[in-house]
Amino acid sequence: MDTPAAGGYIRPVMATLLSQSVGKLTIDSLADVGRGFSLIRDVARQVPYAWRMRREVLEQMHLVAVGSLPMVLVTAIFVGAVTAVQAVYQMQAYVPMVFLGTVVSKSVFIELGPVVTALVVGGRLCANYAAELGTMKVTEQLDAMEMLAVDPVRYLAMPRYLAAVTMLPVIVVIANAIAVISAYFVSVATLDVTSSTFKEGLFLFYDPDDLIGGLVKTVFFGGIIAQSGVYYGFNTEGGAEGVGAATMKAVVGSCLSILIADYLLATVLFQVLFEAS
Repeated sequence: MDTPAAGGYIRPVMATLLSQSVGKLTIDSLADVGRGFSLIRDVARQVPYAWRMRREVLEQMHLVAVGSLPMVLVTAIFVGAVTAVQAVYQMQAYVPMVFLGTVVSKSVFIELGPVVTALVVGGRLCANYAAELGTMKVTEQLDAMEMLAVDPVRYLAMPRYLAAVTMLPVIVVIANAIAVISAYFVSVATLDVTSSTFKEGLFLFYDPDDLIGGLVKTVFFGGIIAQSGVYYGFNTEGGAEGVGAATMKAVVGSCLSILIADYLLATVLFQVLFEAS
């Protein structure tokens, strides 16, 4: 049975343990941020050597683009279809159907195409990067490369960064086109919208800034994907269990970072830059 004296002793101990846990979490988080920026700095220093590593860069581009294409195509088809269905459901009693194409194009180009594609591709790439590099880390292959005077950042990290940053916008362009085509066929075939009505709305309020803004976001998303996968892969510890934990952290971190970055980039692009122009 607790006594007032015991309670008075336990509360300071709990407060001390809590403060120590919060302090440790804060220090670890700041250390992760510092290591993350150090990795970005090291990768930036290796970019001038990209031509020498062109074979590795092309291999990673193939992994990003060709390897992700089937999954992206399926995703884009259903993104376009559900966008058309939801738009018709919400518009049919209030807005003329001529605006259906406008709603689809703006929704896909600005938000759904870049973000959904980045989440799908990011999950795949982060798992691949973190598992591959994490396995190399726990089996001491990275240490062996350094002993042989081979820089892991130049040979492993930099090609993955360049591939993700350059190929994700290409994938998103394809995904946008597939999504709009899918929305067109669903609208004409199942939603009683004529072909001319959909096409008229598609070009009625088309703004190149919508497409450009979405593609600018994908460049940052590509960097986030590569950063998350490579960082957690390079900092894996604890054998096979550590590789699994690093892979999970990379995927979750990538998805959350993409969503946060999407809000920040949307604010800067569409409320500051494009609004001012």
